[in-house]
Amino acid sequence: MWDRPGPGLEPVSPTLAGGFLTTALLTEASEEASLRALESLMTEFFHDCTTNERKREIEELLNNFAQQIGAWRFCLYFLSSTRNDYVMMYSLTVFENLINKMWLGVPSQDKMEIRSCLPKLLLAHHKTLPYFIRNKLCKVIVDIGRQDWPMFYHDFFTNILQLIQSPVTTPLGLIMLKTTSEELACPREDLSVARKEELRKLLLEQVQTVLGLLTGILETVWDKHSVTAATPPPSPTSGESGDLLSNLLQSPSSAKLLNQPIPILDVESEYICSLALECLAHLFSWIPLSASITPSLLTTIFHFARFGCDIRARKMASVNGSSQNCVLGQERGRLGVLAMSCINELMSKNCVPMEFEEYLLRMFQQTFYLLQKITKDNNAHTVKSRLEELDESYIEKFTDFLRLFVSVHLRRIESYSQFPVVEFLTLLFKYTFHQPTHEGYFSCLDIWTLFLDYLTSKIKSRLGDKEAVLNRYEDALVLLLTEVLNRIQFRYNQAQLEELDDETLDDDQQTEWQRYLRQSLEVVAKVMELLPTHAFSTLFPVLQDNLEVYLGLQQFIVTSASGHRLNITAENDCRRLHCSLRDLSSLLQAVGRLAEYFIGDVFVVRFSDALTVVERLVKVTLYGSQIKLYNIETAVPSVLKPDLIDVHAQSLAALQAYSHWLAQYCSEAHRQNTQQFVTLISTTMDAVTPLISTKVQDKLLLSACHLLVSLATTVRPVFLISIPAVQKVFNRITDASAQRLVDKAQVLVCRALSNILLLPWPNLPENEQQWPVRSINHASLISALSRDYHNLKPNAVAPQRKMPLDDTKVIIHQTLSVLEDIVENISGESTKSRQICYQSLQESVQVSLALFPAFIHQSDVTDEMLSFFLTLFRGLRVQMGVPFTEQIIQTFLNMFTREQLAESILHEGSTGCRVVEKFLKILQVVVQEPGQVFKPFLPSIISLCMEQVYPIIAERPSPDVKAELFELLFRTLHHNWRYFFKSTVLASVQRGIAEEQMENEPQFSAIMQAFGQSFLQPDIHLFKQNLFYLETLNTKQKLYHKKIFRTTMLFQFVNVLLQVLVHKSHDLLQEEIGIAIYNMASVDFDGFFAAFLPEFLTSCDGVDANQKNVLGRNFKMDRPCARCPGARASLPLRSPAGKMGNSALCGPD
Repeated sequence: MWDRPGPGLEPVSPTLAGGFLTTALLTEASEEASLRALESLMTEFFHDCTTNERKREIEELLNNFAQQIGAWRFCLYFLSSTRNDYVMMYSLTVFENLINKMWLGVPSQDKMEIRSCLPKLLLAHHKTLPYFIRNKLCKVIVDIGRQDWPMFYHDFFTNILQLIQSPVTTPLGLIMLKTTSEELACPREDLSVARKEELRKLLLEQVQTVLGLLTGILETVWDKHSVTAATPPPSPTSGESGDLLSNLLQSPSSAKLLNQPIPILDVESEYICSLALECLAHLFSWIPLSASITPSLLTTIFHFARFGCDIRARKMASVNGSSQNCVLGQERGRLGVLAMSCINELMSKNCVPMEFEEYLLRMFQQTFYLLQKITKDNNAHTVKSRLEELDESYIEKFTDFLRLFVSVHLRRIESYSQFPVVEFLTLLFKYTFHQPTHEGYFSCLDIWTLFLDYLTSKIKSRLGDKEAVLNRYEDALVLLLTEVLNRIQFRYNQAQLEELDDETLDDDQQTEWQRYLRQSLEVVAKVMELLPTHAFSTLFPVLQDNLEVYLGLQQFIVTSASGHRLNITAENDCRRLHCSLRDLSSLLQAVGRLAEYFIGDVFVVRFSDALTVVERLVKVTLYGSQIKLYNIETAVPSVLKPDLIDVHAQSLAALQAYSHWLAQYCSEAHRQNTQQFVTLISTTMDAVTPLISTKVQDKLLLSACHLLVSLATTVRPVFLISIPAVQKVFNRITDASAQRLVDKAQVLVCRALSNILLLPWPNLPENEQQWPVRSINHASLISALSRDYHNLKPNAVAPQRKMPLDDTKVIIHQTLSVLEDIVENISGESTKSRQICYQSLQESVQVSLALFPAFIHQSDVTDEMLSFFLTLFRGLRVQMGVPFTEQIIQTFLNMFTREQLAESILHEGSTGCRVVEKFLKILQVVVQEPGQVFKPFLPSIISLCMEQVYPIIAERPSPDVKAELFELLFRTLHHNWRYFFKSTVLASVQRGIAEEQMENEPQFSAIMQAFGQSFLQPDIHLFKQNLFYLETLNTKQKLYHKKIFRTTMLFQFVNVLLQVLVHKSHDLLQEEIGIAIYNMASVDFDGFFAAFLPEFLTSCDGVDANQKNVLGRNFKMDRPCARCPGARASLPLRSPAGKMGNSALCGPD
């Protein structure tokens, strides 16, 4: 983009160039010499051969020059005298820095000269300057306006309007207008709130004039070129506007107006129109809807929106062949995109004044005319081919419009009799199912989801009108459901579905195919909620058709020497089978997704349909397990085998989705003692049990395990444990000689077996729960699962063979992962369940505590052990009892010496840090425990935090351990406030008269100091967390009002937080910091204004004494009422952080 020096140009001498720049300001006649030196320096800087060290030297020279008083005069000369892009950009950067950071200290006379010279420079050279230099110069002038308009730069906006009105400078005026809108209507944070409000008010006063000018520009261009546009001969379809168009448009004249041919614009006119539309789009982003936005302006914008769907012009450009014509076609398309951007900015406003609703209706009518135009089928174009020929950005904007219409305005517009919503849905349907890209289709499905949500909430709020509303939309919803179901089936949509990627995971950990299916099924589910009978009668027959193919495979299975083989070998048959299996997998997921619509209040009404589905699913899962389709040889093993496994896994997952229905059926069956329910569960277990094997693929194994967990946890039938298939699973898992399942499957199966024995049976009284027998069985189960683990216990009576460390680690990992999961899943259950669980686990817990010291230097093992203990503390600490809990805590406190903590944090990487974090989490549980039981540990815990952990992590930049440590400190304060402040009855009655008695003051001060230090570090997450903790302690415990905080800490905290605001190091937390400063300052406003503020201003760098005085004077001394809205935010907004460098707040020029 910028010229580099030619090969023959020698870099200038550093000493010479540096000397010219540093002495340039000392002589009157050095401007020319300085320019030459600067050009040489810039050329050298961007030369390929220049070293990084030399570049740093040059950068330092340039920065020093920019800081000199009066450097701007040289820059003004450079701008008018050079053609070197680098020099011009540097000079403008000097001006930008001067205006935005040093304008306060610039003498009035200099400001006047700058305000006069820069616009003249722009006017003289705007046609010859490179566009990026011109735009930068425009921004610099607007920056001056941002500071000085209207008081000291009264003709700033008038000049812009004059530029727009003069044909020669119209483009320049539009660029200035857009820049002004960007910089003044939405300014950066370096302006005070008062100045921001003043600028917005000033701009709003100009809106009507500006919109009038922009309307005039667009209308003039349109009218001028419309006159010369050739009228095309009438096409056979031109009279085909039909009823739909007359419904959408209020009058035939509107339709006629929009049917006028689109004019051919010259390049200059297109450029001006694109600038005008860009201005409108930005203006619409912040101006309110009002009468200033006239019908003629809206109509004109819609005229330009037609450029985006003008295929004829795009084709002419490509047929005529020249690159200029192609660019012309692209520019015309861009006008359509810009016009749609304007429309969408208006659409995005939810607050619509009554007087603007008619305009809004007109906008919808005109946009839906365009929608009809681009979805019209005729002989020359299918809808899809028409959409493919349109600019992709235009389609995106149009889809955005439709989304905004449905999400923001449908509720408002639906009541208008002249707006036909059903016809709109017809157009949306055509638009959705002819999208040329997957992303476009996804976006349209989102719009249908929004519409279905709207319809659902409308029906719930007007139950009396439910039938009328559903009757109105029923046909459209059934059509939508049918088409979405067709789109997920290879039978109807193979070409498109095969394009979808089913391997690469996105940020949500799903493939493109999974996303496609999920979004489609969400639409199916939402239609099901509205029209359950229609949805079921549409989906189930399709599922049945594919099930028949799957269930019929048995007849093609033949026995060979190597096992069973599927005797389907013809390529066409294999392809059809592949498509049918893929479709069956998708439909099984659809059926599973609908499970929630058969439970609750509608259980009885829809029982028959649900039972039909569940019976079919049970039959399919049993069939797959019995004939072992997952192990069958096929003609195309890389395709058909994964298909067969997936169908089997999806049938299990679909059945699992009906576990809540089965649970409701279970409670009904309990009352009726129906054999049908028993048969369903028994058959399901017959299907699941053969799959719990190391010979089964992981995908299928895990689906079977999840189904088993749901039966044990959600359904909980009394007879489950007595089913022979379940007994087989118990025997397999407890058999020491059986091969262990993969970790995840082993954990799930053990969870299921534990829950069968621990969870109370529904609908049975306590005396029928058979707890004694179940307790014995559970103890046997846990004993079998932890057999090898118990053998690791040191000091066992029998002498042991020394086991390799790696084997020991494997046993510890395998056992603790199972036991931890069992505890975690029982932690929210009844007391009896937790008692039995702990009784079974007691020996394992003691073994773990005995092993812990031996593995303290093995961070991976320690990590797993502490995870187990953390889960125990969270779920079973009551059952563990006080003495044993104390023993565990004391063991940990003894083991985690300073040396051990340092080793874990500093030398063992992320695993070592995780160990310490889990230890701190265990202590968090301890300090939160109510009552006096664990209070004796508080001194040791605080000492460990402040004397052992904190010194190690305080200066480390890494966030590891810090968040957990500060949470522990917060919880120590929050739940043990009386450990530090002994509140007496008298003190609480006479609050404010008697001061609470302070205890353990050194520990409290150390904790507060640690919090204060954390605000000096760059970690924004830790900063936010700790600020929240302080605010919570103030809300709950009046922290800021305590004497020790008020007298020794308050203004230190305020000082740190204000410094953070001034230096903008944590800008994302401005509001939270501001509220905290207010809450702290409000404890002692007099001291804040009289003592703290002057001292703070004295310590501020970068402002002189006069500026400090002005800032101090302008700091308002009023005290906002704490009950007033916005009062809490008012103090920081008037703080020096908001005023530094703001000329408007510092008096006259």
